[in-house]
Amino acid sequence: MDHVVPWKGLIALIEPHYPKGDGGRPAYPLMAMLRVHLMQNWFGYSDPAMEEALYETTILRQFSGLHLDRIPDETTILNFRRLLEKHELAGGILQVINGYLGDRGLMLRQGTVVDATIIHAPSSTKNKDGKRDAEMHQTKKGNHYFFGMKAHIGVDAESGLVHSLVGTAANVADVTQVDQLLHGEESYVSGDAGYTGVDKRPEHQNRKMIWSIAARPSSYKKHGKQSLISRLRRKIEYAKAQVRAKVEHPFRVIKVSLAIRKCAFAA
Repeated sequence: MDHVVPWKGLIALIEPHYPKGDGGRPAYPLMAMLRVHLMQNWFGYSDPAMEEALYETTILRQFSGLHLDRIPDETTILNFRRLLEKHELAGGILQVINGYLGDRGLMLRQGTVVDATIIHAPSSTKNKDGKRDAEMHQTKKGNHYFFGMKAHIGVDAESGLVHSLVGTAANVADVTQVDQLLHGEESYVSGDAGYTGVDKRPEHQNRKMIWSIAARPSSYKKHGKQSLISRLRRKIEYAKAQVRAKVEHPFRVIKVSLAIRKCAFAA
């Protein structure tokens, strides 16, 4: 990662917002805090666990450029993350990384696969405010109800790299967020049946591209399972699904590798 991450671009993005110190103890170097922040995300550490890991693991200290005589505590680590959130730098960080990848031919930008996943939030009102998080909402998927938010992503169809991300309440329809998930250079877009009708939405009327959206099974099952039309349609849908499969990999990283299955209550 030392050779892969576009460090200079990320530092230039964050530096205008990073405190220079208050005349007392100097602030930790921005490069060190950025590296700590990224390691925390890569390995799924909590703030206290990240502080402890820096004391216990030599290679993590070496990567961050820190020494045992001065290790950022959990509050400092938390404050750095809040700094990024306050100035809404996550989108800028994604743009810097994607620009770096594109310059090296790793992001081909020919096609985009879109999808969304539900991130649960506590639905209980047993908290100090006696209410649910106002930014979260309930939605129904199949025969089950869920409360929380949705993470909508746009993924490069060739490499599987994420180039766009939007967070909404869980009850927001997937098809309404497609416009924010495209970079504008696609020749085709793939999505599941939840994006049916996306090509007819007014925000896409001037886009000339192929919309490869999964058909609902009911649209071809009516011809009979063994009919020629149904067999051909199943093969077509299978080919579409092979392209869409790449969008599921980032969700696995989010929910399994990073263990982000539930949002904390904002209040």
